[in-house]
Order: sequence, then C-alpha cells, then structure tokens
Amino acid sequence: MAIDLKTLSPKELQALIENANAQMHEARAAHVQSVKQKIEALLASSSLGLDDIYPSRGKKAAGKKAKTGSVAPKYRDPSDPSQTWSGRGRQPAWFAKALRRRGVTAESLLIDGSARPAAPAKSASPAKKAVKKAVKKAAKRVGKKTAAKKAA
Repeated sequence: MAIDLKTLSPKELQALIENANAQMHEARAAHVQSVKQKIEALLASSSLGLDDIYPSRGKKAAGKKAKTGSVAPKYRDPSDPSQTWSGRGRQPAWFAKALRRRGVTAESLLIDGSARPAAPAKSASPAKKAVKKAVKKAAKRVGKKTAAKKAA
C-alpha cells in the first residue's frame, strides 16, 4: 500500500516519520539479535570463544598509533627559566617577544646551549652612512627632474 505524502498534513508527516524511525530501530535490533544467535551457535559447535576469534577485543587495535605523550622542552625563556617550549605548536608570547630583541635568534634560546647567541649587528661607519645619504639625495633629485620633464 503506497502512501501519498502530498496529501498528508505536517502533523501526519511527523507522526509517519516517528513511526518509521521506531520500526527501523526495532528491525535493526531484531537483525542484531539474529546474527548474535547465529554466532553463538557457531562458536558453541566449534568449542571456541570470542576471545579465541578476536584476541585484541577490549584493547587498542594493532593498526592504531599509540599516543606518545609530552615532548621534552627545546627552548627556555632567558628572563624566566621556568618557561619552556618544545618547539611544537604555536609559539609562546615570550618566545616571539625574545626574537624581536636585537641579537636574539631561536638558536640562542635553545636549552642545550649548543648554539651561541647571535652577535649584535655592527653599525655602519659614519663615512658609509654619509655616502648612503648622498646617494639617496641624488636619486631623489634625478627622480624629480624626470618627473618635471614628463609633465612638460
């Protein structure tokens, strides 16, 4: 017997859905019970138990990777040695702040201390600074002259 869903009211449709879900759960439970009885009969006739068939039952499956746990810290905050970081995941605020300071690198924050702190950047000599400044001024003048010629 086919039901014409277009003629049903929303209330009737909802009741139909609920009845169908209940019937589906009952049918599934009956199917599971049937399969369970067949398995028990087969095991009894062969004098075996479930543990004989599935020895890893209740334990982690052999194919799954076990959780490894925590990782040893790799970096230490020089201003507060109690703060450490393993190098995995998001950088802690103290690590990012330390890297912004002059002469500090990630290697200099390593716990084992195998890497030396980076040497501070050498400042350019006054003569080199004067040359750079003069070059910038000249480039600016040339740029203004070419812009004036193009405009004319």
